[in-house]
Amino acid sequence: MATIINIETSGSTCSAALTAEGMILAHREEFEGRNHATLLSGFIKDCLDHAREHEMKIDAVAVSLGPGSYTGLRIGLSEAKGLAYSLDAKLIGVDTLQLLATRVMFSVNDIDPETIFVPMIDARRMEVYTAAYDFALSELMKPQALILEGDAYEEILATGRPVLFFGSGAEKAVEFFGKAPQAQYVPGVDAVAVDMIALAERAWATGDFLDLAYSTPLYIKDFQATKPKNKVISKC
Repeated sequence: MATIINIETSGSTCSAALTAEGMILAHREEFEGRNHATLLSGFIKDCLDHAREHEMKIDAVAVSLGPGSYTGLRIGLSEAKGLAYSLDAKLIGVDTLQLLATRVMFSVNDIDPETIFVPMIDARRMEVYTAAYDFALSELMKPQALILEGDAYEEILATGRPVLFFGSGAEKAVEFFGKAPQAQYVPGVDAVAVDMIALAERAWATGDFLDLAYSTPLYIKDFQATKPKNKVISKC
């Protein structure tokens, strides 16, 4: 497996982690505000110092690509590109919605295998960045900017399958899930670098790397978001 520096700046939390062989070797995070431009370089330096002290070569730099804060995503990707270039390392992009989903998969006990995972990242007012995944991270609802209205997620709930919803935008969606007995809100789920291990190592194993020159964040959000209709694949 690879030695990877992971960078996450998509939301209010700024974090970086050094990982190898599925283990967290060093990490730093700040949860108190959007100080990414000030903090991130120091967090990365701590990870690099640990690697040098243990004579470890950095094979890849993984960065959370979004959706999320436009400013945070630009800061994170810019740092990741510069670091990967200077270290002659591969650049890996991690989808932030998938990152949130995998965190819940690995942290919540006794999850039904039919569960649908619905990450939500706060956008503004009653809007969220969201998607829906099964345990294999297959998309049951494509990533999108969604305005929370009375029938939000109706097709997800109509499957009757267990639903876990979580992320910075999930609390304001409780009213849309509250009447569905199979839906559960998982509080306190934020995107952090230490949770990028599984997705970053999968990308390394499959050779799924970004172009250092032309890669861009996954902004997703349109200025005028609409609530699309989505078909959900239901298992028999």
